[in-house]
Formats: sequence, C-alpha cells, structure tokens
Amino acid sequence: MTRPVTIFTGQWADLTCEDMCKLTHQLGYDGIELACWGDHFEVDKASDDPSYVSAKRDLLAQYELKAFAISTHLVGQAVCDNIDERHKSILPDYIWGDGDPEGVRGRAAEEMTRTGHVAKDFGVDTVVGFTGSSVWPLLYAFPPTPQKMIDDGFKDFAKRWTPILDEYQKLGVRFALEVHPTEIAFDVVTAERALEALDQHPAFGFNFDPSHFGYQGVDYIDFIHRFADRIWNVHIKDVSWRNTPGPSGTFGGHLDFGDRRRQWDFRSPGRGDIDFQAIIRALNAIHYVGPLSVEWEDNGMDRIHGAREACEFVKRVDFDLPSAGSFDDAFAR
Repeated sequence: MTRPVTIFTGQWADLTCEDMCKLTHQLGYDGIELACWGDHFEVDKASDDPSYVSAKRDLLAQYELKAFAISTHLVGQAVCDNIDERHKSILPDYIWGDGDPEGVRGRAAEEMTRTGHVAKDFGVDTVVGFTGSSVWPLLYAFPPTPQKMIDDGFKDFAKRWTPILDEYQKLGVRFALEVHPTEIAFDVVTAERALEALDQHPAFGFNFDPSHFGYQGVDYIDFIHRFADRIWNVHIKDVSWRNTPGPSGTFGGHLDFGDRRRQWDFRSPGRGDIDFQAIIRALNAIHYVGPLSVEWEDNGMDRIHGAREACEFVKRVDFDLPSAGSFDDAFAR
C-alpha cells in the first residue's frame, strides 16, 4: 500500500482552517499536516478548551482528511535561538511577552511541552518543528571559533530540549526536527551531533526534507539510510540550483526568493533537481510507511495549480514497498 499524500499548511495560513481543509480535499490529498499558526491549530486554545481538539477532528472528518502530525516550527525556533526583533513577527504575543530573550525562550519551551499534550489529545504521535540554535550565527568561523563555543551550543540545546522530550516520551509523542539551516542540525554531521548531545533520546527524530540538503550539497539519500529509525515524517519539497558560477552562491546574497540572481530557489515538486525516485526507493528500503507531506513553495507558480500538480506528482512517483520475493525468484532451483 502506498503512503498517504498530505499537505503541510504552513504556507497557507492566510486561509482559514476550514477553507484549507476544503481546498485540500478538492485538490485530491489524503490528509493534512496542520501548522500551529494562523487558525489551523492553536495550541493555547487546544489547551484551554476541551472541545477545540474534537472540533478539529470533526472538521477533518467532514472533508475526508486524516492528520498524522502537527507542525510547530515558529515557536520551536525560539527555544534555542539568540532572540532578536525578528522573532516578534513569528511568535504569538503571549510567547513574545516583553521580549526579554530568556523569558521568550522559557515560554517557547513551555509551549512546546503543551504542544505534545494537545498532539496526543488530537490523536497524532508526531510533532514536527524547529529547535533554533544559539550557534548558527557562528557557522562561518571568523573570527576563529573555538570548538568549545560550538560544544557549548549543543549543550545548551540539550539542556533546553531534554525536559520537553522527556515529557513527550511519557505521552507517547515524538518530536521530528526538520533538519534545516538555522537549526541545531542542518546536515548529516550536525544531525549526528544533535543525537549525541541528547544521548540518543528516544523521543527525538527527524522530519526529512530533501530540499534543504540539495542546495547545500549534502547527500540526502545517505541521510535516509543513516537515520532509518529516526525518520518520522517526510516533507516533499523541491529545489533547483545552478551548477555553474553565478552572481550569488549558497549563502544567497541577501536576495529574496524568486530573484533570478539566486544560486538556488525552491520549486514545485518534480520541477527542480531533487531525485524523488531515489528518495522513494530509499524510503522503501528503510520501510517508511508514514505520510509524504507536500510543503509547497515556488515563487514562479500559482499555488493552487502547484498544489494540485504536486499531489498528482507525489501519487505518481510513489510506489508500493517491495514484496518479500525477488523478481527473478521464478528461476530459483
């Protein structure tokens, strides 16, 4: 049986949750990955009102949709980040408060714990999101960066996230970090280091999104095999990158997405450089049976057209897990 095809609603939060559910059903998706912003899934309301979660379940059922995860990238980002004025634009007022950095980080951590509780109430066992990182600004090591500063950043990550993950483990809920620039883990090496910092915490795993590996030059197929037992959600997002020198490089030149001078840019699934057939084969090899969740981003395409096309593409490129036998078993003696 092929995997359910869902859509992540983070880029659609300008729509109401009901309008998004209606559209998702019309476009042919099997399910939906609700973002914890806009009115798609509001953690504070879910915590305070016992009827909120059941109303969300009823809404999904009305449009014949299933949920396998909820996503809380924005609040998760604030748990470990060096907080500045940019965070105010992505955080609820009750998390931002007076903007004192340590207060923001503490309230964000409390919200992440609450998110685990409401995820369980909602009936999903995976929370997808970001962790933030106090050491991402040190990526380009000049002035020279002592390894102790990086070590301290991973220790800070473990200190802040271990209590959250301990609670998730008690609840039977898992946190899947989307490995991504600006997070504590952004490639294979840092993903391994994050797991080591957490002493291989059983409630910590990954949301696999190949697009963020592709433009960095990271082997995204190796990531699947290396973390086979830690991949708990998959985002289908494509990216195109220039293989010849151009006016900007991997760092982007401070150019907006969609600017033709960029060295890379996101594309609708199937219209970029990610090898999705190789990804499906690797997911089959590790026996991943969870959702394939479209995260749609393409500045050069109408999003309704793109989301419809993406659903069709994913259903076409996915195929069943291999059978127990081999195609040439008929010749075995």
